[in-house]
Amino acid sequence: MESLVIMVPMRAYKHPNPEDLILERVLYALSDPVRLGIVRHLAGVAEASCGELDGGRPKSSMSHHFRVLRDAGLVHTRNVGTTHMNSLRSEMLDERFPGLLECILRQT
Repeated sequence: MESLVIMVPMRAYKHPNPEDLILERVLYALSDPVRLGIVRHLAGVAEASCGELDGGRPKSSMSHHFRVLRDAGLVHTRNVGTTHMNSLRSEMLDERFPGLLECILRQT
């Protein structure tokens, strides 16, 4: 008897529009060292998978961090097969809050 494998596409993530970004939410997302580290990493690459950004942390913990970053409008996540690819929404953030991201990324 043959097994039937059903491929279910992964759901697409929702991302806020630029006009819906709230400064307090962006600053909250950046207040966590793990999330700030993700943003710093993404600032230096076009995109990265969740696995490249997890730093050995549990998947459940990283899912929470990525959700906070997406909800704040900092990160865009797209599905490539079974992989989640993340990119920094720097142009959109700079349009909404000019210079904010650049200033934060300059800090050590």
